Amino acid sequence: MSRLNTTFFTGLVTLVPIAATLYFLYWLAITTESLLGSLVRMVLPEQYYLPGTGVAVSLLLVFAVGVLMQSWLVRTVFGWWENILYRIPLIKTIYGSIRDLLSFISQTPETEMQQVVTVSLDNGLRMIGFVTRENLAVLSEKITGADDIVIYIPLGYMIGGHTVLVARSQVEPLNLSKEDAMRFILTGGLAKPGNNPTDR
Repeated sequence: MSRLNTTFFTGLVTLVPIAATLYFLYWLAITTESLLGSLVRMVLPEQYYLPGTGVAVSLLLVFAVGVLMQSWLVRTVFGWWENILYRIPLIKTIYGSIRDLLSFISQTPETEMQQVVTVSLDNGLRMIGFVTRENLAVLSEKITGADDIVIYIPLGYMIGGHTVLVARSQVEPLNLSKEDAMRFILTGGLAKPGNNPTDR
């Protein structure tokens, strides 16, 4: 019975991530096609419309915006527009949270986590985190020490995280890639560091 259970759960662990990923991609494609497909039909004759045109247009639109954002003028205009959004109470919270999350996922140079570290706590415990900022000039000197840095400590199973200010003396670099460290944290230590998550 134990061998049967192990075999069953091995199959479950193998198939569920694949099925969930495929379903997410399917949902994303259907949603995109539904939203942009109707707009495409407004400007494109029905006989020229093909299934998937909305998805193709969305990919081209994202790429085009990325190209335009390389221009100083476009970035400046976009910055003015963002400043307006950040002045609207409810909008700035929603927009700012979504933008920060996507920037964190995409790991742009401005938001890239710099180093995997362990943070020593007063009770002797250590937590794994990521250095996100070493220059704290944007913060008041009243709430930061002269040698403080910013550490982001994600919590297991995708339930948030903590942003903490700690002294460099409490931080030790960890010889672990950012991807392996994030996988290790999010699975509560179940994932084995390495490129192949099935080797556990």
